[in-house]
Amino acid sequence: MRHLADFDDTICAISTAPGEGAIAIIRLSGQKAVSIAAEFIQSKKTLESLEVNHQQFARFVYQDETIDEVMVSRFQAPKSYTGEDMVEVACHGSVYIQHRILQVFVGAGARVARPGEFTQRAFMNGKMDLSQAEAVADLISSRNRMAHKVAMRQMKGEFSSKLEQLRTRLMDFTSLIELELDFSEEDVEFADRKQLFDLLAEIDKEVLSLSKSFELGNAIKNGIPVAIVGEPNVGKSTLLNRLLNEDRAIVSEIAGTTRDVIEDTMVIDGYEFRFIDTAGIRESTDEIETKGIALTLQKVSRARVVLYLFDARADETPVKEALQKIRNEAGEEVPVILVANKVDLLEHADKNYEQYFDGEDVISISALEERGIEVLIQKLVEHGTRGLENEDQLLVTNIRHVEALQHIHEGIERITEGLENQLPGDLLSFEIRQVLDHIADITGQTITPDDVLGHIFKNFCIGK
Repeated sequence: MRHLADFDDTICAISTAPGEGAIAIIRLSGQKAVSIAAEFIQSKKTLESLEVNHQQFARFVYQDETIDEVMVSRFQAPKSYTGEDMVEVACHGSVYIQHRILQVFVGAGARVARPGEFTQRAFMNGKMDLSQAEAVADLISSRNRMAHKVAMRQMKGEFSSKLEQLRTRLMDFTSLIELELDFSEEDVEFADRKQLFDLLAEIDKEVLSLSKSFELGNAIKNGIPVAIVGEPNVGKSTLLNRLLNEDRAIVSEIAGTTRDVIEDTMVIDGYEFRFIDTAGIRESTDEIETKGIALTLQKVSRARVVLYLFDARADETPVKEALQKIRNEAGEEVPVILVANKVDLLEHADKNYEQYFDGEDVISISALEERGIEVLIQKLVEHGTRGLENEDQLLVTNIRHVEALQHIHEGIERITEGLENQLPGDLLSFEIRQVLDHIADITGQTITPDDVLGHIFKNFCIGK
């Protein structure tokens, strides 16, 4: 268990969302949590004698004034969220009552916790590692089923467990290599270099897979980005309003009304989609509109799905030219859904837009009359969630973790190159320690010389 700091003070905070509600919870954590709370709790059992992890009815009384009737719980170190003694008071959700109780606790010797300090203490006391602590924030902010599932898996330690496996196997080798240094005069080799080659290749494969998963993990966490693109005045803003069921974007008959990027989100089938209404793509001399078009193409390159909207009455050449430009920006891996809008105004005898695209599927809609929207949504979910069907895959959602994984990959490449060039053991050990440090950047679990020594004597003790 990690004990990086001894906290000699007691913290308190309102743990429920700000504002009024049916119930609010005030937490205390620290050495004096029970004694501070006990001073104001009146019930059949004293707080000190209350069985841990149990709840009881009580009155919260201050200077002979009953502030509220509450439910109180006691948790004993180390079996609590923070790893310290904790008390939770569930009171009625009046803002006055919440702050009154908090003021009483502060007056009795507690202090108001800093943002995230309860979880920080949980990390410092070894109740969770750093990646699990970060997952707490992700869980709180999760807005859809998949984001919740990913955060729960990380908070339960699945990502940490995977990294711990990699760390342990690397520790095996650096321990053996450092053991070789102690027997350098005898020219012995404990670490099988061929096995290290194989291990590095296996670890690198895992690391690259985790890094690549960030694209999916980020889409789940922040919303699957969907760019709505097309020429001016084809109904992009009207379609955005229909998808969101609200008037989010300004709609006008004047071409070029949308000059900036408008974004909003909605949850469909448990997935969050982030819709991006962009400026119309066309040649323009207007400086502001030109910047908007450049931003549009930038958003297309970062989208997971592109909705290419065109006027069903338009001629074939400009429609196909705009589509080619969009596909060039999007790249081969990003699906572009073809959407013909304003079919309510189309004279079928004059236009047959479905023949423009060599047999590709075209979804026909009238954004104004809300026709075809459900079909479009189905196609959007199909393309947008592709790759997310396997809900058991481990996904990385934190850019900090991706950067650390990239450093691990680069370190493994250096070790592999060192093995090929018969790098001395002390330099190999240094490079392996660098990789272990980058793993620790994610978990917060640092490597010390004592860790290496302990690993040597635990697993490779000679002449036991």
